[in-house]
Amino acid sequence: MVKIPYSDDELKVIGTHVSANSASPRWKAMMGETPKYNTPITPKENMWKVINREGGMWIPTGNDVTYVESRINLDHVARAEVMDQGEPQTDEEKGGKDLFGIEWVYVPVAGGSMVKPGEPTLADANEWYDKITFPDVDAMDWAAMAELNAPYKGQTRCVGATFQNGLFERLISFMDFEGAAMAIIDEDQQDAIHALFAKLCDMYESFITHYQEAIGIDSVMFHDDWGSQRSPFFSLETCREMLVPYLKRLVDFCHSKGIWFQLHSCGCNELLVPAMIEAGVDYWNGQDMNDKDKLYELYGDKIILGMPLPAVAPDATDEEIDAAAKAFVDKFAPTFNEKPIIVSTFFAPKKMVEAVYKYSRIALAQ
Repeated sequence: MVKIPYSDDELKVIGTHVSANSASPRWKAMMGETPKYNTPITPKENMWKVINREGGMWIPTGNDVTYVESRINLDHVARAEVMDQGEPQTDEEKGGKDLFGIEWVYVPVAGGSMVKPGEPTLADANEWYDKITFPDVDAMDWAAMAELNAPYKGQTRCVGATFQNGLFERLISFMDFEGAAMAIIDEDQQDAIHALFAKLCDMYESFITHYQEAIGIDSVMFHDDWGSQRSPFFSLETCREMLVPYLKRLVDFCHSKGIWFQLHSCGCNELLVPAMIEAGVDYWNGQDMNDKDKLYELYGDKIILGMPLPAVAPDATDEEIDAAAKAFVDKFAPTFNEKPIIVSTFFAPKKMVEAVYKYSRIALAQ
């Protein structure tokens, strides 16, 4: 890769990236408006270099991707997290039935929804054959979806499609948490779960194909929370047996279409990172309760990890922000080509994001 020296002109704001019109106030507060800088290559080009381990001109951040949670997928409507180019949801529109007709209840104080409690659709996973009806993804109005979301086409940063209910989360929505946690280790229910997960893969693959045709996605972010604050919900062995084959199928499908794959999996899931690697996941952000430094040393050459920006006081001076950003870059830049990272930017001060860009550009141009 040609080394282009850093210039302060690169931090000149030349516009604004397209973001979701309908993002909730909570998301807008976390992400804010994303400025477009005068970078030597586009954020999309840089991100692909990082994903493909071909180096990169700077350490990318979450701002280099915009995620679409289209209202064509009723999961996003039910879970009160529509993020597309349409109008924002009203509180009255949030909640309701998801793709499978499961009823979700919007909880305003939480800013999200939960499955209506106490009435699980399945008491036993073997019942799904008779009780679960899959949506006809092909029959959805993808032409209208493409027209509504046309501004995402040809973006200079990556565009990703989000799926809120991953494999285990979907099982939870059918059975409630206790039922799903028991079923996934119950030999009498495991065959049914394997068949259910395979059928879910058919559905997700159809969605991914339509998303790519409609708006030209670069990535998929797949939500599937695997742990609590202290530990995973299940063992590595169970994860390998029950989830990895289907997660790998989806990852392989994405890769076959030139799409990179991000697993969004909350919880203290350090013990399950080998399963993510075996499935071929490109990127796991992970919450800060996980020992990111340890995981970086163990697995940074096998999976891209999301790293939090250095913390500074709200009243930090420009000099303090610069020093923290430089120390952060000095820590990761020497091994960046072999062990790339992506920086998490929730509630990140603009000055810190710009400082990490500047010092990573300088370091990686040498």
